Amino acid sequence: MTPRDASDENDGSRWSDLERPPLNVTSLRRGLVREGGLWSGVEVVRRTGSTNGDLVALAAADKAAEGAVLVAEEQTAGRGRLDRQWTAPARSGLFFSVFLRPAEVPVDRWGWLPLLTGVAVATGLSRAAGVDTALKWPNDLLVTVGGEERKAGGILAERAGDDGVVIGVGVNVTLRADELPVPGAGSLALAGAVSTDRDPLLRAVLRALEEWYGRWRTAGGDAAGCGLQETYAAGCATLGRLVRAELPGERAVVGEAVAVDGDGRLVLATEDGVREPVGAGDIVHLRPA
Repeated sequence: MTPRDASDENDGSRWSDLERPPLNVTSLRRGLVREGGLWSGVEVVRRTGSTNGDLVALAAADKAAEGAVLVAEEQTAGRGRLDRQWTAPARSGLFFSVFLRPAEVPVDRWGWLPLLTGVAVATGLSRAAGVDTALKWPNDLLVTVGGEERKAGGILAERAGDDGVVIGVGVNVTLRADELPVPGAGSLALAGAVSTDRDPLLRAVLRALEEWYGRWRTAGGDAAGCGLQETYAAGCATLGRLVRAELPGERAVVGEAVAVDGDGRLVLATEDGVREPVGAGDIVHLRPA
């Protein structure tokens, strides 16, 4: 789906780690692409800048059908929220994007898509990797390493044209301690995963995403009606904590995270008794749950 970096041909050292085998695209297609299912195609590229960027461009050029999945063995310009960079060694994680067209759902409910994806990723990894995961609002995946909460993944949603959304997911799978980009990072391996085989992990995540997306879409985006709001709240590590919300315009609000409302916003109860919904911003956990 994207031109392969010409340096791949002469870059054998990057791909010589036998503990990190390549994904099997034939097996992935066989397990995921089926008549009547969501996933219309699966492509795996060896290296790209950003799977989100590539898929947004393909959608804009009308070259991507709903359910297109683009996976990279390595991203050189992966992005998280607030334009933060996401980098990891080749084949050390799951780096992929999907293209969705939720035509049946009002646009004002599309804000649930990153949270829905978080539920799906946590569900799939729990089943396939045997790792307890939690969600930090709005889109971080947390695991426990040595009794400490660590970020092992993130989600980024971007509009693609008038009727589509590209959702990107990055998860550290086999990242070792000496490879962590920052001290607060983690990986499934460091969290004691029973399996780090990326093929079944990716299949499990995409199957869970198909299931939750189908429920949400059938309910017209009603997160409460399809059980998404309750499920997200049950797995959200942010709820019940004192947090600081760093908001656009250099404003900050401190309060206890008490709920996720019907629009997917985090509701903070401040010291002066005000309940303030936060729809966008950076959340800092100030005390353990």
